[in-house]
Amino acid sequence: MLIADHAAVSGPAGGHRLSIATACLSGTLEDKLAAAAAAGFHGVEIFESDLVASPWSPSRIGRECARRGLTIDVYQPFRDFEAVPPERFRAGLRRAERKFDLLEQLGAGTMLVCSSESAESVDDDDLAAEQLRELAERAGRRGLRIAYEALAWGRHVKSYAHAWRIVRRADHAALGLCLDSFHVLSRREDPAGIRVIPGAKVFHLQLADAPRLKMDVVQRSRHHRLFPGLGSFDLAAFVGHVRTTGYGGPLSLEVFNDIYRQADPRHAAIDGMRSLLALQESVTARRGPVPSPGLPPAPRLGGHVFTELAVDEVSGPVVARTLTALGFARTGQHRSKPVQLWQQGDARILLNFAPQRTIVPGTAVICALGVESEDPAGSAERADRLLAPVLPRVRLPEEADLSSVAAPDGTAVFFCRGGADGWLADFAPTGEPAREEGLVTGTDHVSLTESVDDFDQVGLFYTSVLGLRSGPTTEVAAPFGLIRSRSATNAAQTFRITLNTAPLRRGSWSPGIPSPQHVAFAGDDVIAGARAMRELGAPVLRIPDNYYDDLDARLAPPPDLLAALRENSILYDSDGDGEYLHFFTEMLGSRLFFEVVQRVGGYGGYGAAGSAPVRMAAHRHRRLQGLRDGAGRPDGRVHDYSLAHLTALSLSPPELVEAAADAGYRYVGVRLTRVTPQEPHYPLATDPALMRTTKVRLAATGVEVLDIELARIGPHEDPRDFQRFLEAGAELGARHVITQLPDPDRNRKVDRFAQLCEMARPLGLTVDLEFPSWTETPDLGEATRVLRAADQPNAGMLIDLLHFARSGSSVADLRELPAEWFHFAHVCDAPAGVPPTNEGLIHTARFERLYPGEGGIDLDGILAALPPGLPYALEIPRAQLVAQIGAKEHARMAIAATRRRLEGVPAPA
Repeated sequence: MLIADHAAVSGPAGGHRLSIATACLSGTLEDKLAAAAAAGFHGVEIFESDLVASPWSPSRIGRECARRGLTIDVYQPFRDFEAVPPERFRAGLRRAERKFDLLEQLGAGTMLVCSSESAESVDDDDLAAEQLRELAERAGRRGLRIAYEALAWGRHVKSYAHAWRIVRRADHAALGLCLDSFHVLSRREDPAGIRVIPGAKVFHLQLADAPRLKMDVVQRSRHHRLFPGLGSFDLAAFVGHVRTTGYGGPLSLEVFNDIYRQADPRHAAIDGMRSLLALQESVTARRGPVPSPGLPPAPRLGGHVFTELAVDEVSGPVVARTLTALGFARTGQHRSKPVQLWQQGDARILLNFAPQRTIVPGTAVICALGVESEDPAGSAERADRLLAPVLPRVRLPEEADLSSVAAPDGTAVFFCRGGADGWLADFAPTGEPAREEGLVTGTDHVSLTESVDDFDQVGLFYTSVLGLRSGPTTEVAAPFGLIRSRSATNAAQTFRITLNTAPLRRGSWSPGIPSPQHVAFAGDDVIAGARAMRELGAPVLRIPDNYYDDLDARLAPPPDLLAALRENSILYDSDGDGEYLHFFTEMLGSRLFFEVVQRVGGYGGYGAAGSAPVRMAAHRHRRLQGLRDGAGRPDGRVHDYSLAHLTALSLSPPELVEAAADAGYRYVGVRLTRVTPQEPHYPLATDPALMRTTKVRLAATGVEVLDIELARIGPHEDPRDFQRFLEAGAELGARHVITQLPDPDRNRKVDRFAQLCEMARPLGLTVDLEFPSWTETPDLGEATRVLRAADQPNAGMLIDLLHFARSGSSVADLRELPAEWFHFAHVCDAPAGVPPTNEGLIHTARFERLYPGEGGIDLDGILAALPPGLPYALEIPRAQLVAQIGAKEHARMAIAATRRRLEGVPAPA
């Protein structure tokens, strides 16, 4: 819901109106006013920079605000006015008169004047009071007011107490104070002194939170303010002090934040409204009777009812196997939806195979959370009042009617009455019994990773909508950058959620791991559970011995406990309240893993600060190990796969590496030379920046370069011209060089092929001859004669299934060739019919190949004639399909289709 019900969020008559400064939001002034009105604000502060950049006249701006139900509560800022020399003072008055004209056209009644930063100002309270009084006199004659604000970095006036002394000395009805929580609390002033100021002299109240940062106060103010509830300030107490004065004006947000000012203004305005309503609720709870924000109270929450994972035909079986090894049983199947229920103790996991789920293919993601509420309808009503979108739900008449809302990151949050509301009856029993003695008793917490842009608004959603209590924000240095984390829990600490972000990173969370998520299950005996789960085949993440040596030095756990922790890869922490033992599974795909935790005593945290970097490094090590040796593959495949560049030629080499890592390839083939003038060219051999970026991506993802192409040596090419090409391949770590010999002179092409082999041999490269059927080396027979005549130890032959089939080469002849000639194969399919022209052959080879199993090539016969265990490089260019779905999705579909055809991996349902 973007259009707020103004009555729903307004206080009763006499209550505070809610306002927002246009500087909080991104976009043009028109965008900002529309967003403020849609979120339910009653007024705005117009910033001068927004007005100056607007094509609307001031009177038009006033009319547009009125049309949207917005008042203009303040116009700002007016700077460097008071305690200045006479000439500067007179210029300031002229400037002020022009601004007063502007306020009258806007229909605004108050102008905010900041304490002077000018080097010309003097430390003279009498002069400041005199000049502000003259300003107020002129404003008062027009029915306007001046709100004087002490900037925390003002040249002489830095505190609200000092500003109040000047306002009191000026003694004019049109002069009062603007109190800004940031300027007061960032200087660690005692806000209790505000209570002695008469409410009639507080003209405006601005609110902002902020994190604890050791930073220049100007930079902190202009870049790092936060909406209330997201920082370290006690804003409920601050507002309570201001209310004691009798202040009855608006509560206004003035939040300068670089992220908010790049976000969709509608979303930022909604977050601002939520923060103000939650703040009013906090003031109510702390200070007693004050005007209500119009919010129903947050119903008391119980624990986690379920966690729902969106999966597909690839990720679903992997998650199911892991759940089985963790002791879960598949106890139910939804009666009308492709959703499985897995249970153990009070822990429930739903696997949703619905194809409409928007997930990256082959991944599993947390798509919904079920939380126990004593009043689900009340929780849904509160969410609606706080502008959380209520999600439509397709259900049969006899199925449970569960209320759900969407978090800003798209996660659905369901409000349930535990098992009493009958939602479990929507699942038909499978007959599979749950374990009698569960290794897991329930769900301890769920951990989500957000983009830095969403981190604050998602945290605000859970604290305001669900009424959770936010923990402190923590930061830790991890293997791939800084991690910022924040937790939230209900009062009983039975429902916990943690949020994480990489604040200084753009792109994946870590190489090959975009936005990891995990579900942490609770157990009573993690050590026994880890042993039992490992016996059941659980992929428990191995933690290095160095961690346990350090743990012994830091906390000195008893020797028998330390030995058990080390043996079972369990991490450990303790504090004055209790202990925390936990272990992790390996990554289940590229985003999801599970954790099992045991809390002893009153331990309320989530492990030692260093546990996240240890876990990330261990996950990284395991991923690289799996890529390099193939061990631990749940699919049992016997071939490694390479993504040939021609399959996704629109991707630059770094992008190709990322696509290969995401789709599950071990290798890539990189095209260093341009074959046609029309195709993209990536000059790695002569572009140091591109080479550096590519090597960084290779190192980060663990993907390796299998081959480089193309050394195409015709009658007019000199092999020596390929020296830098070969050196670039060696620098990338390539193993093989693809060459073609479109030369009718056999002796010459044999000599040049031998010369290229001799150049490549010191670089550790083989030279693999490919024989497209339209070239002068058109088939297996001619390629065999070249290799025998060249007689080079690093010479090889590349069998491309399309070229082999189109050339009419013999599988029987292929079987007779030396096994050491073959290093990898190009795999694809194509229609059975052979194009009658070379143009047709070339077009099919470069633009219209098919996935294995879709055409008429004798895949099994050709591949069976090759030595076992060769890497399969998928060279499957499909121009029309790539235009429709993109190169990265095509690369994923290519490996999935190949594995279905060659390895028997089940096809999608």
